[in-house]
Amino acid sequence: MDDASSSGRAFASLQGKLKLPVRGELAGKFGTPRAEGMTWKGVFIRTAAGQAARAVADGRVVYADWLRGFGNMLIVDHGGGYMTVYGGGEALMKSTGDKVRAGDTVATTGASGGGSDNGLYFEIRHLGRPLNPMSWAQS
Repeated sequence: MDDASSSGRAFASLQGKLKLPVRGELAGKFGTPRAEGMTWKGVFIRTAAGQAARAVADGRVVYADWLRGFGNMLIVDHGGGYMTVYGGGEALMKSTGDKVRAGDTVATTGASGGGSDNGLYFEIRHLGRPLNPMSWAQS
């Protein structure tokens, strides 16, 4: 069994058990319309600026840079085609190639994505397809 498939199975087993990366007000909800006519492919959690955003599971950072429309963005590969996206933060605390453990601070919240609200944009993807983060979160 290779590491990618075993870690992917490990991530899949976390559905319904993940802690969201930050605490705050759910201001943008998966699948609902956005102002520019598209739909949310993740969630936007409104917070005070500078709060720690934590990795939801173990993995490796595959992207950590500024991206138009997202601001400071970090992507963690959890294996098995599962990835999490953390966007709009004030600062990135990890770099491409870094290993992360669940609970590690990966970014701080902010408004680098161009929006007026401080917070964090968060996605879960499997094989490139967005999944509803709230169906993965602890109830």
